[in-house]
Amino acid sequence: MSVPSARSRWLAGYGPLQHRADTVAAADALVQQLLDQGHLADAEHGYHLLSAADRLACMAMSVVAHMTYARRIDLQGLPLAAADFKPNPEGHTGGSLNMVPAFVGYLLANALSGHTRGWLMGQGHCVAAIEAVNALSGDVSPAQRGRYDRSAAGLAQLCQDFYSYAIDAKGRPAVPLGSHAGPNTAGAVCEGGYLGFAALQYVHMPLPGESLVAFLSDGAFEEQRGSDWAPRWWRHQDSGHAIPVMILNGRRIEQRTQIVQQGGPAWLAADVRANGFDPRIIDGRDPAAFACAIIAADAALAEAGDDTAPLPYLIAETEKGFGFPGAGSNAAHNLPLAANPHHDAAARAAFNAGAQALFVPAAELDAALATLANHPARQRPLESAHPMAHRHPPAPTLPPVAAGPGQRSAMAALDAWFCALVSANPQLRVRVGNPDELASNKMGATLALLKHRVIQPEAGVAEDRLGAVITALNEEAVAAAALGNKGGLNLVVSYEAFAVKMLGLLRQEIIFARRQKELGQPPGWLSVPLVVTSHTWENSKNEQSHQDPTIGEALLGEMSDSARVLFPVDAATAVAALHRLYQGRGEIGCVVVCKRELPQHLDAASAQALVRQGAGHVSGDPGDAQLQLVAIGAYQLQQALRAQAHLATHGCRSCVSVVLEPGRLRIPRDELEAAFVLDDSTLQALFPPALPRVLLSHTRPEPMLGVLRRLDGGPAHTTALGYINRGGTLDVDGMLFANRCTWAHAVDAAARLTGLDREQLFSLAQRQTLDGCGNPCDLQ
Repeated sequence: MSVPSARSRWLAGYGPLQHRADTVAAADALVQQLLDQGHLADAEHGYHLLSAADRLACMAMSVVAHMTYARRIDLQGLPLAAADFKPNPEGHTGGSLNMVPAFVGYLLANALSGHTRGWLMGQGHCVAAIEAVNALSGDVSPAQRGRYDRSAAGLAQLCQDFYSYAIDAKGRPAVPLGSHAGPNTAGAVCEGGYLGFAALQYVHMPLPGESLVAFLSDGAFEEQRGSDWAPRWWRHQDSGHAIPVMILNGRRIEQRTQIVQQGGPAWLAADVRANGFDPRIIDGRDPAAFACAIIAADAALAEAGDDTAPLPYLIAETEKGFGFPGAGSNAAHNLPLAANPHHDAAARAAFNAGAQALFVPAAELDAALATLANHPARQRPLESAHPMAHRHPPAPTLPPVAAGPGQRSAMAALDAWFCALVSANPQLRVRVGNPDELASNKMGATLALLKHRVIQPEAGVAEDRLGAVITALNEEAVAAAALGNKGGLNLVVSYEAFAVKMLGLLRQEIIFARRQKELGQPPGWLSVPLVVTSHTWENSKNEQSHQDPTIGEALLGEMSDSARVLFPVDAATAVAALHRLYQGRGEIGCVVVCKRELPQHLDAASAQALVRQGAGHVSGDPGDAQLQLVAIGAYQLQQALRAQAHLATHGCRSCVSVVLEPGRLRIPRDELEAAFVLDDSTLQALFPPALPRVLLSHTRPEPMLGVLRRLDGGPAHTTALGYINRGGTLDVDGMLFANRCTWAHAVDAAARLTGLDREQLFSLAQRQTLDGCGNPCDLQ
């Protein structure tokens, strides 16, 4: 009997994998092209790689199914018994099965071309696909090394750890495997738990000379239409190659996706073509189809040599859960079998039949993996070592913090300092996320320097094809530009009220980075400031929808060493806050900044000291005071100082202190946060325990009291004022009065704590106003 050629062997397919005519034509052309270019020694080797990918894909699909249902895998291909199955199976099985041919196709593209591209997966719940392939190939994370491999014991451990819910004594996951992509997933750069955000970020990730394959979800396409804008932002001059791959399996959790309802691949191709992409429909069941299309897309971008080439868009048509029983049904999303094989004979038989169809003998699998593992021969890194997973740009040169006398706008000061920062660091690619009003938020110099990034600049407007300001009326999309640019220098600027739209994206980044820290793998990207301005108190002229401190409150709920929330009180402290954040790595810093001109209270050295410590004194001595007024925010400091002056005229000694970063003063929740917060002795020196205290907070008082529990002596000793959900079309004084946050309300609160005589502190008209039956003008 003659031995079939490598091409014939590949053409025969393997298990459920078969090759469509268009894929065969593309593969034949690719093999010849690679042969001509010298990337292949002979054509036979190219087809050996294609066959190897089929076998890896089938075995990985089998591992995915076993991870959901079974405790072990029989490497002889024998059927499993009832006791071999999990009593409570779990897993996003259908999507993970679809991701296997895609991810193996990506590996195949790298092996064929000799070039390791980066990868990103938007559907993080499909992590089983990545972990199965990694365990079989041996490209696992440090925490997984020695635990998961392609031995019977290693694969059994992988299956048993998947949804084991194991927890250690400190309350952390006890296994290096989760339900979504995480830092223990070799090569992962985001969790993908918030569908759609990867589609907003991927185009901003690769630096020149890099290529990124981004696997996207058709369900998420409905959720985040900002992904349509990727061609607006890609430029060959400052961007690496971005190759989006849509896994079009046609189903969400409970029904067909809108894409399929509207016309399927052809409809999607027309839609993305209208948005500037060059779509190509491929067979999403075949690793070879992915590999050919990825290499072709990469080559098209390289050959164009400019940004006239449209961005590629690969549409991988498949059915949910392809390759296993239950494919194409809603059930495929989670548990594709009709019952649990642990106790149902029919389901057990279906599982074993499905696994048998995917079975690859050990020797054949070993040979396939050896063929694909050409990293040393081609002198290329492992896929887990792609550059986007290991960002560590050089530390930026930071301009000095300066402070001038008199009235200054903190936003204008930030604007000047950020321009100096950009000019001092030409080696760092810059992205500024801007929902709409950079100039009106007093960052006109930044806009003039960096310009809006547009396809066709308008004459007389600060626009340029290579602009670094990413502007769109979509807070998530513009924040994604900055968070995707982890190899560079970033800033996000937004109205405070609307920054809350970014919260899901910010949480995804914070959680992933914090988990890296916990695992001893701290992220290396430069920290990203989110400057929120036109904020609650000074956006008084607009309605209450524009008056919302939620973003700071929500981020104070995250771990404060990774999600930093700062309330500068003047221009110097605002600049010092940015200066400090850009010294850090792997942090998101929310900085609440006034854009109106306000008095300058601290010089540059004092401002930097305040930022370093997180809190400090502005006026008076707590050692000699009868009362401590604590300001958290610039307008709050103004009122605190007025209250102090009023109390002084009535013989009451008070001091005014500032909490610039409340998270530095909180009760720590773990060891990392404990190393970040102030120790007890430092805290007590700043805030003597026995001293009555009135807090004036930019935020709602209740969440701030919770964060500052260490300062709270109870209702008899501590009172907090802040935003109490009152607003409308008002001025600043009106906002302060409506929320009972004026100097007079602070003095009134102080009287209740200290026993001072209210009638001596206020005139009758003022008392009536405080009681809600006078004229607010009497407090001005």
